[in-house]
Amino acid sequence: MTSRLQTLIASLAAITLAASLAAARRSPAPKRRPGRRSLRRDPAIAVAPAPIADAITTKETVDNPYGLGALWAQGDFVARGTLFVLVIMSMGSWYILITKLYESFKIGNQAKDARKGFFKAVNINEAVKTLKDGSAFRFIAESGLAASEHHEGALTENIDRNTWVTSSVQRSIDDVQSRLQDGLAVLATVGSTAPFIGLFGTVWGILNALTTIAVAGQASIDKVAGPVGEALYMTAIGLFVAVPAVLGYNWLVRRNKVNMESVRNFGADLHGVLMGARMKQAAR
Repeated sequence: MTSRLQTLIASLAAITLAASLAAARRSPAPKRRPGRRSLRRDPAIAVAPAPIADAITTKETVDNPYGLGALWAQGDFVARGTLFVLVIMSMGSWYILITKLYESFKIGNQAKDARKGFFKAVNINEAVKTLKDGSAFRFIAESGLAASEHHEGALTENIDRNTWVTSSVQRSIDDVQSRLQDGLAVLATVGSTAPFIGLFGTVWGILNALTTIAVAGQASIDKVAGPVGEALYMTAIGLFVAVPAVLGYNWLVRRNKVNMESVRNFGADLHGVLMGARMKQAAR
């Protein structure tokens, strides 16, 4: 009895095992969830590339609320008037600086031409023709020649010819020097007064800024830095106007000194030529 029961249990266990194996063979294999490594290795499963952003970057411009535009827009008539005066002074000084430098270089070139050709001419009349029309050296030569040839009159006869020619040549040299120095006073004035005009604008701007802050009752850094920075623009503009004027003034004074040495030397040589020619005529 016992042996039969054991045999029956063994048979049931074998049948159950065979049934489970058959069911396992019929059911499909479970799908594996792709992981990171499987996605990288499997070429069929590829991750689509992200769209490339546009390479063109646009630069955002931010208006400066404390710049010159704000200073002009928010300033009163005193601030605007100060800026206008500084701009006019700057334009005038640059105009004078450029024109006087051009004139200085031109006289330097005329001095070189006079040394090359004037004293190599046959006579004084031909020598005058070698100089350019409108040049300072031709003006001096024509003045000296006219004084040498025309020494008549009841009053001029009381002056000897040498003194008469000398004074005429000297007056011509003084006229050239006066013309060279035209405008230098403006440069000196701009160079000495522009910083103080800019300082006045700064003081006025700071006064208005502090008054506005006191009325508003807010003394934070953003409320103070903006108006005070705008006021300091005035000092910077004043220095920007003054520095080129001072440098240009000193440069022009130096160049005029060199040019006037050439003019005076020419006048002295011209006086000697005129007196020598006159003595030869008198000897004949």
